Amino acid sequence: MEQLDDLDRRLLAALREDGRAPVAELARRLGVARATVNGRIDRLVASGTIIGFSVRVRDEADPLTIHAISFIEVEGRSTDDVIRGLRGFPEVIALHTTNGGWDLVAELRTETLGEFDRVLGRIRSIDGVVNSETSLLLSSVLR
Repeated sequence: MEQLDDLDRRLLAALREDGRAPVAELARRLGVARATVNGRIDRLVASGTIIGFSVRVRDEADPLTIHAISFIEVEGRSTDDVIRGLRGFPEVIALHTTNGGWDLVAELRTETLGEFDRVLGRIRSIDGVVNSETSLLLSSVLR
């Protein structure tokens, strides 16, 4: 992973705020030339620092979607195997390693409670998963 300088960090912050901002606007906000912004974005993509671009949808736009956080305890040194297993689940929209009582935190989304129940069963059946605790997210008050 390459070292990020101040301009890289400011560019990434601006892209997090508005990933569709025109290069000219980004250049103006950052006080650099458009070619510099283009070059930085290309370099950050090529190095793997930027791994993709996506769209965030307002939760209220899809009120029937089930959102949850699942805390997962992994047996011994099988964390990498469990991560590989969870990467294949389309319902897992984010996955994080953590410290403390849990080894992994998975952010889940399904359309129905039945699908949610099946996903929990599939997670618990992955070799190396010894325990999990899942909480439904009822509303987002800060994002």
